[in-house]
Amino acid sequence: MDSNPFADPNAASPFSDPSVQQATGNAGGQRQGVLDDYNPFAEGNQTRPAGGQGGAIPPPRPAGTTQPAIMTPSEEPPPPYTQSGAQKAVDTSELQRRQEEAALLDKELERKAAELQRKEQELKNVQSGVRQNNWPPLPKFMPFGPCFYQDFSVDIPLEFQRIVKFVYYLWGFHVIVLFLNVLASLAWFCVDSDGGTTFGLSILWFLLFTPCSFLCWYR
Repeated sequence: MDSNPFADPNAASPFSDPSVQQATGNAGGQRQGVLDDYNPFAEGNQTRPAGGQGGAIPPPRPAGTTQPAIMTPSEEPPPPYTQSGAQKAVDTSELQRRQEEAALLDKELERKAAELQRKEQELKNVQSGVRQNNWPPLPKFMPFGPCFYQDFSVDIPLEFQRIVKFVYYLWGFHVIVLFLNVLASLAWFCVDSDGGTTFGLSILWFLLFTPCSFLCWYR
């Protein structure tokens, strides 16, 4: 069976040329000789072709001794670090802000500690039956002190504290109205001398109704 059914039967084969056949025959013989002389177990793993022809596989060459690259460190000192003016300004402002926050935190802690200490002292006084009057809050240099004791968290139950505080604020608003009445009566008396009676009554109502409303209405 023809290997190439589409080939021209009249065309001559290029491999039928005598020069091509001679060249391929010589090359095949040399390759066969090299393969016949190759001994993988021989010393140095090298080939010795017949007739000393070239084309043998060269023996492996031992690797030469190489030394690793060594980098010598620089002996020059690094340049000195200089802080810029902007960085100094930022650091100063940040430090000042932190100091202010720390001062405010200390004041808040001191206030809470004083408040807690006052609460503990009041609880001790309640348990021992001794209460120190704290209302009205008067300065210490005055010859007379507070007349009543008032503490919503101690005297009033939790469910009624909101109502009692609302009544207390309402009483305070009533006192402010009485005081404004005194000022208005004084202004009228300054304009018209006939308003003296009204000014005197406004003072009497303020001095009388303020403690009476506290004792008889709020308390």
